[in-house]
Amino acid sequence: MQALILAAGMGKRLKELTQNNTKCMVTVNGVSLIDRMLHQIEKQNVSRIVIVVGYEGQKLIDYISTLDIRTPITYVENPIYDKTNNIYSLALAKDWLCKDDTLLFESDLIFEDAVLDVLINDPRDTLALVDKFESWMDGTCVKLSEDDRITSFVSKKEFRFEDIGEYYKTVNISKFSKDFSEKYYVPFLEAYEKALGENQYYEEVLKVITILDVPRIRARRLDGQCWYEIDDIQDLDIAESLFATDPDEKASLIQGRYGGYWRYPKMKDFCYLVNPYFPPRKMLDEIKANFDILISEYPSGMRVNSLLAAKNFDVHKENIIVGNGAAELIKSLMAQFTGVTGFIRPTFEEYPHRYSESESVSFVPANKDFSYTADDVMSFFDDKGVSQLVIVNPDNPSGNYIPKKDLLKLIDWAKEKGIRLVIDESFVDFAEEEDCTLIDRELLDNNPHLYVMKSISKSYGVPGLRLGVLASGDVATIARMKKDVAIWNINSFGEFYMQIFEKYANDYKKALVKIRAERNRFQAELSRIEGIRVIPSQANYIMVELLKGEPKELLKALLFKHQILIKDLVAKTGGKYLRLAVRNAEDNDQLLAALKEEIR
Repeated sequence: MQALILAAGMGKRLKELTQNNTKCMVTVNGVSLIDRMLHQIEKQNVSRIVIVVGYEGQKLIDYISTLDIRTPITYVENPIYDKTNNIYSLALAKDWLCKDDTLLFESDLIFEDAVLDVLINDPRDTLALVDKFESWMDGTCVKLSEDDRITSFVSKKEFRFEDIGEYYKTVNISKFSKDFSEKYYVPFLEAYEKALGENQYYEEVLKVITILDVPRIRARRLDGQCWYEIDDIQDLDIAESLFATDPDEKASLIQGRYGGYWRYPKMKDFCYLVNPYFPPRKMLDEIKANFDILISEYPSGMRVNSLLAAKNFDVHKENIIVGNGAAELIKSLMAQFTGVTGFIRPTFEEYPHRYSESESVSFVPANKDFSYTADDVMSFFDDKGVSQLVIVNPDNPSGNYIPKKDLLKLIDWAKEKGIRLVIDESFVDFAEEEDCTLIDRELLDNNPHLYVMKSISKSYGVPGLRLGVLASGDVATIARMKKDVAIWNINSFGEFYMQIFEKYANDYKKALVKIRAERNRFQAELSRIEGIRVIPSQANYIMVELLKGEPKELLKALLFKHQILIKDLVAKTGGKYLRLAVRNAEDNDQLLAALKEEIR
């Protein structure tokens, strides 16, 4: 068996990275794509490697000569690489296809060894490697029969997003038998090139062959093996994290993305905190039905969106501001304050990060659960001379909860002391207590020193819409903040969500009942794992103390072996604590099984 690599392309989408280098010379974690690929191929003991070169061809040849590849390498030059596509490159190497069984590669791929093993070890002699279609993929898709026949190639014109559950993406790695190349592929390649020209793709030939129902070609489906096609700098960035060999570096790269994890479809994210039971399907369908108009029209300005938020939360429009996520409002609010500000740690760091450290005072509860009451807060800050006090309730990451009746006492105390009180209730809807929100018209009117923050992302399950609200009786501060943020600070999808939410209010209540029940079950199951101590939570996450092993090692094991991402709280707490999001029962059971396997 031999290998044939198509490496003539220019890789224009990688911009300056391919100004003076071929695409396959781009490095991922310090190793070039071609270096990695050639050494992986050499492990398979192939008889020769044929490489079709074009753009910066001599530079690539010279570079490969430094890589200590012992397998004989033959080069085929495509002199018109800038005017042709890969069908012409493959046609230039067609005589080699007829000499031996061939592994065919595009050079812009990175893959783990298991990908190649799947293809080599399959006894069928002619296969196209495919993987289940995911949202990040681009290029040729196919449909398959149960016996792995390619029933159709899906062109860009024929691609239908409603059918993606049936699609497989070609991985651009194939195995052709010598007999298949001689009798079918090369003759069809020659005919296709004559009829349609040189600016085509070699997979089009496979398409014709499958239409004629030639029985020899089959698809080989991957099942979780890792690969990536690198077309642009974002692909390169993701590949750096996917193929990092150092566990610490991999964990750091993935955590440092702070989201966008749909590009890692097999990974379960237990860091970010959303409601898995809302929005309901019908609400999503309504948003989809209005997609065309929403994406083509400007959203309303701040005044209108304030009206929508006021309607949803039953307050005056002067008392509420809508933000591009709570984070935008936190930044703007903290900029309104002067004097000493009190915080309770550990907490959501966006608040203290937005304020001067020299003007901050922190209360750290002196117990292993980081629990505290309203009385504890009042006692600690009573003589600290704070002008503002920030409380997250339930707190993040501890899940500590102060009941509403005690918060009302705290509000009265702050009013008497002349302290502006910020209460972030982003997670309060998950609490067992009914009617615990502080976004109440009368309460706000009577307490202009009170500022109530709420992230819509968390409890309403729409982090991609980036919505948050701040409500306060301090209309002057709210007015200044409305001038501080952009007039179009939320998009049309966020506005439409607020417009239709009222119709789905009952679905939201039902979703909260579900997640509370699942949290309680998940919490009970975690408590049964030896080596974990569970801190009771009223939020949609659970903080645990690790009694066996090290958090960093557990995080790496979960990420590498189980593709599960969790939150390490060592830096935040000074102890061996973790925060685990509450997802749906199926996902939570997957994490429970992984924890039982890794904590011994």
